[in-house]
Amino acid sequence: MRKVIGIGETILDIIFKDEQPTAAVPGGSVFNGIISLGRLGCDVTMITETGNDRVGQTIKQFMSDNGVNTRHICMYEDGRTAISLAFLNARNDAEYTFYKDYPKARLDVEWPEINKDDIVMMGSYFVLNPALRPKVKEFLDYARRQQAFIYYDINFRSSHLDEAAELYSTIIENFGYADIVRGSTEDFQYMFGINDPLEAYNREVAPHCPYMLCTDADGDIRLFTPQGNKEYKVQKIQTVSTIGAGDNFNAGIVFGLLQCGIRRDDLPSMLNNQWSTVIGHGIALASEVCQSIHNSISKDFAKQYIQKLKNN
Repeated sequence: MRKVIGIGETILDIIFKDEQPTAAVPGGSVFNGIISLGRLGCDVTMITETGNDRVGQTIKQFMSDNGVNTRHICMYEDGRTAISLAFLNARNDAEYTFYKDYPKARLDVEWPEINKDDIVMMGSYFVLNPALRPKVKEFLDYARRQQAFIYYDINFRSSHLDEAAELYSTIIENFGYADIVRGSTEDFQYMFGINDPLEAYNREVAPHCPYMLCTDADGDIRLFTPQGNKEYKVQKIQTVSTIGAGDNFNAGIVFGLLQCGIRRDDLPSMLNNQWSTVIGHGIALASEVCQSIHNSISKDFAKQYIQKLKNN
């Protein structure tokens, strides 16, 4: 069974609606997708860090309860688990305030075993952070040597806009590691100052990674490949929270790759109907998570989703 290994931050999201706290849920960009994949029965591991405090222990237990291998978590003593305040606006999009107290020594973990075509999920500022980059690069070099399938979600927030020029070379380096890059229209605007996804693909992504997915909030999905480009319609839904939308789109894509048996060497020969199936899983998971206050799909939805696939 192919494994999925996520590398990214772990955080406690305290979610506010109308200036009142409504939920406190474990989160993190890659983390949210890994939890959903664990609930779908995938073999999942998370490489991350938390404080060895009450919040950190709660998050670790939450991961275990959802089928996530927790043997590769750095639980530090000198610092506290990160917390974010997520304020939902009228469209249920979040504006964040972060509280972080990290130690000097970061990500002191042993890497998990990786086999050919295991899928590595990475993204967000975690894999760009200069304090973590040497360790992240060490892991990515190892994953590439083992011929892992690497999925990279840019997820570049406006809060790091002043670092865009400084981080540019690191993002390009990540493109070089990746087999599929996923970015939003906002990512390309913040990072490259480009409003047209096709221009972003041709100018910035394709020279390093030939496969790119572009999402646009509640807009349609665009796929860019050397074999051609395609657009996939997204049905409009009533949202409760969009916090985990992109993260669960990523989870759905990874789940679809596993379900369809797509490996790294299969990408150049993927058919349109295979891409449609894979992207359909991404849309389904993202749509579901937007209809709840939680950052990942529910266990009930996961069970029903698996049963539906078996019946078909």
